[in-house]
Amino acid sequence: MSGPQCCSNPPALNLASGGGRVEIVGGLDAYVVGPSESKLAVVLVSDIFGFEAPKLRKLADKVASAGFYVVVPDFMHGEPYDPKNPERPIQAWRKDHGTDKGLEEVKLVIEALKSKGIAAVGAAGFCWGAKVVVGLAMCELVQAAVLLHPSLVTIDDIKGVKVPIAVLGAENDHMSPPELVKQFEDLLAAKPEVDAKVKIFPKVSHGWTVRYEDGDEFTIKSAKEAHEDMIGWFAKYVK
Repeated sequence: MSGPQCCSNPPALNLASGGGRVEIVGGLDAYVVGPSESKLAVVLVSDIFGFEAPKLRKLADKVASAGFYVVVPDFMHGEPYDPKNPERPIQAWRKDHGTDKGLEEVKLVIEALKSKGIAAVGAAGFCWGAKVVVGLAMCELVQAAVLLHPSLVTIDDIKGVKVPIAVLGAENDHMSPPELVKQFEDLLAAKPEVDAKVKIFPKVSHGWTVRYEDGDEFTIKSAKEAHEDMIGWFAKYVK
């Protein structure tokens, strides 16, 4: 279940991008940024293009400016998906980069953060990463979750969510079309014990929050709105 939209507009990866630094967190290389004394952390789980994507790191810097210690782990272990590599088509690549493995690894990242004195953690997942983050929301390992243009997330996943969750979808999304996102909304509305926000952004496509075109003013504005929604969700529940 990985279509062309998952692979569209791939970023120019740059290990040196962003205002933070790379260090080991929970056994993984991770881009980290934000006040080291903060007791509040946010983990960003990337799409298939991994933690070197400059726009993802730019977003991490923005979240850090709101007072969070932000961690963007390398769940791809140095091998993000490369659409130019004909020897590793997406289905073959995914066999070595499953979201189930990502979930087990992010648990170690959160454990490492808590061992350093972090008191509360939020997590946001983009595309591939949304499946990992919904798993965290099901086992209550974070205080809040945000899914941005999710891939692979199912109705059963949403039924199992136990923490405040925001789902930010795109009108033009073959991975999680609006009809599915609206089903998510209905399911969450039937769970009054779980605070939820579901929003479908018009005239944008899957991946838009971190893979927008630099000259596309409409999509950039929409991406910024989604970023503010995400940060606002964490400000409300990660404390």
